[in-house]
Formats: sequence, structure tokens, C-alpha cells
Amino acid sequence: MGRVVIALAAVLAMALTGMGWWATRNLVGGMTVSQALGLDAPRSTDGSMNILLIGLDSRKDQDGNDLPDDILDQLHAGGSDDGGYNTNTLILAHVGTDNHVVAFSIPRDDYVPVDGITGYDHIKIKQAYGLAKAQKEQKLTDSGESDQQTLEREGRETGRAATLRAVRNLTGVPIDYFAEVNLAGFYDVTNALGGVQVCLNAPVQDDYSGADFPAGPKRLDAAQALAFVRQRHGLDNGDLDRTHRQQAFLASVLHQLAQVGTFADVNKMSALIDVARKDIVLSSGWGKDQFRRVGEIAGDGNLTFTTLPVLGYDNVDGQAVNIIDAAAIKAQVAAAFNQDIAPAPTATSKPSSSIEVINAGSTEGLAAEISRALASRGFTAGQVRNVADGEPTATAVAYGPGAGADASTAAKLLGIAAAPTVDPTLAANTVRVTLGAEYVAGAAPSPTSGPASGLGSGSTDASEGSDVPPDAGKPINGGSVPCVN
Repeated sequence: MGRVVIALAAVLAMALTGMGWWATRNLVGGMTVSQALGLDAPRSTDGSMNILLIGLDSRKDQDGNDLPDDILDQLHAGGSDDGGYNTNTLILAHVGTDNHVVAFSIPRDDYVPVDGITGYDHIKIKQAYGLAKAQKEQKLTDSGESDQQTLEREGRETGRAATLRAVRNLTGVPIDYFAEVNLAGFYDVTNALGGVQVCLNAPVQDDYSGADFPAGPKRLDAAQALAFVRQRHGLDNGDLDRTHRQQAFLASVLHQLAQVGTFADVNKMSALIDVARKDIVLSSGWGKDQFRRVGEIAGDGNLTFTTLPVLGYDNVDGQAVNIIDAAAIKAQVAAAFNQDIAPAPTATSKPSSSIEVINAGSTEGLAAEISRALASRGFTAGQVRNVADGEPTATAVAYGPGAGADASTAAKLLGIAAAPTVDPTLAANTVRVTLGAEYVAGAAPSPTSGPASGLGSGSTDASEGSDVPPDAGKPINGGSVPCVN
């Protein structure tokens, strides 16, 4: 994530410094513009914007040429053929009509269905770009095309289209714009910014990424910054912990961009624009209004970053993959993007999940009352009990495989604001509701009550959630320099 948005710093610079439409037009005119979204792609219609940020792990430039050895040495990222064309960073950011942003990191190893790539029905989502690119280039070569720049350009466009399609299929929402950058862009723009401030809760040392930092705040140069956002060895949850670290890095970058005087240096500004032209690919459609809104967002830090949930891990054909609940992901994204796709059950559409209710407060009989009320709405009544020693006591809804939509329905009926979270220890089609001391139940409805009346007026701290190991951590709010592991 860090390399994606720090490369967009050049674009943000344009907006934050008020250089106007003429300068913006000339910046875009010098950049690579992609048509991969397609004119017939679904778009947002309510004034909001969905932007996909793509970070390629490629060690090649826009024409497919190897990066110079001296740059590769500083990147501490292997040789020119390492990484391929995997999209190791994917972030889907929703810019609301009020300019509040919710950004979801998509774990690179999520195992997803795929269409349009011959020979595959499921892949890791990071592979869509490279597989589609390679197949397009082979098809062109077979038809007689031999120009390397043409093969690279057409192959990358096909790879971008495949990535966009995979993300749309996974999240269920349209994509209006995208931006893409590779490792060289990350390095170049970090240099132009003069480094980025980060903060670690504990010291780290990792030979693979080159990360070697003490605990506490530290300003990182370009090579150190890349090591910081690439490290996954030595982190408790591997890739997902790395994603959380990247989110903190992004928050720090935006905080820095918003500081007075960040772009007062003409030489620094010129360097950022040069990097944007060399290293960034934008989808068609970016213009003055889009840059203005992105600039306003960077200026006020009105962002929240989180990570799409993972149920667990598996090995498929020798590859480590993330197992996900696609229906739950669509429900979570839609809820965060202010779309209602989890209506209360009706007489013809009832929940298919079993419901467990745990009383973690002091109101005697509350769990049994809520269990009966949910059963009247179609849930299958399951275990009812008091909280056990060591279990979480905050009000929350968790679910096992296949129960994401029902978990959202239960949370809505109970008036629980915190988004349901996956729990790999729960059985399939099982929802668990924990009622904390802060939960205040309303009058439980009778079996004939209308579905919109709700079951309670509960409240919960949205920062609390189940302690599921695969989760990358609590959401990070933008505009600051948070400390991470």
C-alpha cells in the first residue's frame, strides 16, 4: 500500500498547492493513461468515487525494461525477474459525497474465482494481472507481433482489466478510477519527499526485507521505507500484519502531505511531478475535480483504513492461500460504502444460520431473551450461556463460513453498530452474539412484529472486535503517525 499512495503524492501535490487546471492538465498529459476500465464498466451514480490503488511487485519499467542494478540493490528486492507482475498491494478506497474515505486493503493471497484467464477457475487475486498479461502477450506473439513495447503495452492493459474484474467480482461494487505504480515509483517518490516518519511498538530485524529498526518513531529514507512496507517474515500474522503496517505508513504519508510547507520547495515539487510522469499509470477520466477531492482528503485526514476479512489458511496445489467468505466480504464492503444489502428476513427469506448468544453483562436472562427474539425472526436457536473466563466481553457479532449475511442481519436487528467479524473457530453457518455490559436491550419484538422494528438499542465501540488471529488489526484512522508492530 505504501508504494501506491506515496507515488500518488505527486498527484496530491497538485491538488494541495492549488496549481489549477492548466497545471493538472499538463501533468496528466505527461503520464501514462490506461483505458482498461472500459467505457461500459459499471460506475458509481451517487456522486461518490471508488478508486482502486494497484501496487505492482514488478522490477521493470513501463516498457518492460529491467530496472538498473544499482536501483535493485537499493530496493533490497531481488533481481529484475523476481516478483513478476503480481499485484502485491490492492486497496479499494471509497470517497463518499462528504469526502470521508473508507479504504479496504485486499490481502494478496485471497483465493478467488476468476473468469477470462484460460485454464484457471480460481487463483490468488494477486495473480490476475500477471497471468492475463502473459496470455495476451502469447496470443499476440502467435499472431506475429514481435515489437516488445507493443507486447508490453497490450499485455499490461489486459492485466489491468483482469485485476479490475477480479476486484469487482470480489467486492460487488463498481470501480470509477484506478492508479498503478511499481517498486521504482515507490523509491523515487520517497526520495522526492525526503523520507517518511513511522513508529514501531517493538524493534524489528529481518534479513529478507532488510528491515532493521528500533522501537519508537523513526524517519525512513527510500530504501528503509521499502523494507518497512515489505517485511512479512518475523511478523505474527505474516502478510496480514504487513498490510496493517502498510496502512500505518499510508496514514503517515497523508499526514506529511497535509503539513504546512510540505510542497513549498519548488525543487521537491518538480521532482514529485517528474516521478508521477515516469512511474504512475492513471485510468482515463482523472481531471480537475478528482484531483481537487483527493487533495481535500489528504488535507483533513478524514480516512479509515481496514483489511478485508480472512477465514483461515489452506494449501492449494502447493500454494498457500487465504480462505475467504465472499458473501460476507460483499456485505461488509456494501455496508461501509453506505449500501444496504442486508435486509431483515421476511416470511419468504429466512436466515439459514444457527445463533449462539453469550451474556457478558450483568443483566440476568438477557441472552435467553435475545435468543428467543432472534429465533422468532427465523434463526435457529443455538447455545445460550454466560461468558467464560478469558473470553471477550465487548458487544460483538462473529460468524463462521457462510454466515456473513446472517451476521449482518443479526447485528442490524440488535442495533449493534460494530461490523461483524469472521471467527475461524466457529462452525459453518453459525453466528455468535456477545452482549457486553454496555448493551441495552429494547423491548424484544413478538414473532409478528415488523422486520424493521429492531430487537434492541444496543451500542458498542466499533474499535472492538473478535481477536481472530488472521485479522490485520484494528482500523487505522488517517491523518496521523500510528505505531504498529
